[in-house]
Amino acid sequence: MDTAETSELDATLEVNEPAEPAPPVSNRFLFVDIAALRAKQLRRGARPRIDQTPHDNHPQPKKAERVAMEEVRQQLVQFDLPAAKKPIHNPETGY
Repeated sequence: MDTAETSELDATLEVNEPAEPAPPVSNRFLFVDIAALRAKQLRRGARPRIDQTPHDNHPQPKKAERVAMEEVRQQLVQFDLPAAKKPIHNPETGY
């Protein structure tokens, strides 16, 4: 690969990186949903967003599910929540 191809690849990667970290996930059910969707992306060939080199003699996770959970924990996965639905009013019960 020559330098022109390398710089194009770097420019592409910079565009894909989020400008700011994702909001922290405080709901464990939301955490599982986000991590599961990210693991699916990783299994289909997406590149991991965490550094894969060992730190302090602790190896980094290799399974897609563990990598996805660590990415969500480090706020590297962007997500959007759907708008809240309006409650349905039942005239019979008054609620």
